[in-house]
Amino acid sequence: MRKLAIALGVAAAMILAGGLAWKAEATNFRSGTVDLPGLAKNYSPIEKAGCRGWGPMCPPGYKWICTPFKCKCRRCW
Repeated sequence: MRKLAIALGVAAAMILAGGLAWKAEATNFRSGTVDLPGLAKNYSPIEKAGCRGWGPMCPPGYKWICTPFKCKCRRCW
């Protein structure tokens, strides 16, 4: 009988503590600043590895860019 009383007391304490600590913040996904359906349409898990293979001047993932002052290899975007 004593074990039953202790078990019920502990269960009641846990339910009370859980009820006080629980905080529900329910919201729909459109109420935030992120437009999830719009992002899902534009998402692709495949990332472009490089613009071309080996070029005459630059390795894969880079392309030759010339400015009025100099030319150099820049990363592809």
